Amino acid sequence: MKITEIKSCYIGPDISPEQFVAEHFFLYLIKGKIEGYDGHKHYTLNAGECCIVKKNHLARYSKYKDNGEFEKIVIIFDESYLKKFQRKHNISASASDSRNAFVVLNKDELIQNYIYSLTPYYKGLGRIDEKFADIKREELLLILLKTNPALADVFFDFGIPEKIDLAAFMNRNYKFNVGMERFAYLTGRSLSSFKRDFGKIFHETPGRWLQRKRLEEAYFLIKKKGRKASDVYLDLGFENLSHFSFAFKKLFGDSPSALYNVKDAE
Repeated sequence: MKITEIKSCYIGPDISPEQFVAEHFFLYLIKGKIEGYDGHKHYTLNAGECCIVKKNHLARYSKYKDNGEFEKIVIIFDESYLKKFQRKHNISASASDSRNAFVVLNKDELIQNYIYSLTPYYKGLGRIDEKFADIKREELLLILLKTNPALADVFFDFGIPEKIDLAAFMNRNYKFNVGMERFAYLTGRSLSSFKRDFGKIFHETPGRWLQRKRLEEAYFLIKKKGRKASDVYLDLGFENLSHFSFAFKKLFGDSPSALYNVKDAE
């Protein structure tokens, strides 16, 4: 059987489409390429490679098709499932290093054989037959812990983010398109204390600071690097090009296209 019989297969609950990772998940790329970024590092995942994406992190990725096709397997390890697994298998763990969102896994025969083993249970529409979903999820988790024992400290650390340096975090992660509640949570603060601390540090509201910071970065990329607005607005946390262009012109007096054309003329 070919792995390519499986396309965009998911096991576990749905994951959020936003750039905040709420639950751990395993990602195996069947066809295509993924480039990911977590505020610290850039990652590349090619066909036949896999990784763990860790919860309570900011992360985004770009998908690239191979001959018009992009295929992946995603298996979500939500907290309630992991707690049941931990009790069943009596696994102990300590706090993990939470710096990086992506844990790229070495190629391993057990993982490869596991991917092949999913094919008989695949029923199309992006799902494994529900009768076998948790069985296959448990099988994968046992394989991952056998081949990468340090992952126990990742999967079974159920603590919440501790209070961290807000200025350093925001200057590193301002490009991510998430709400204030997420930024507050990831810096170990309630929303009210986040806004209060933010004002003391930056002397500006979070919303205004984020927009200005993103637009200043856009100005640099367009003016100095020759990038087009359509190439940068999503990466800078804007949801649509028209809103980005309006905000850009309001701050700088020129539209992004006008600035880009000036760069071309130079």
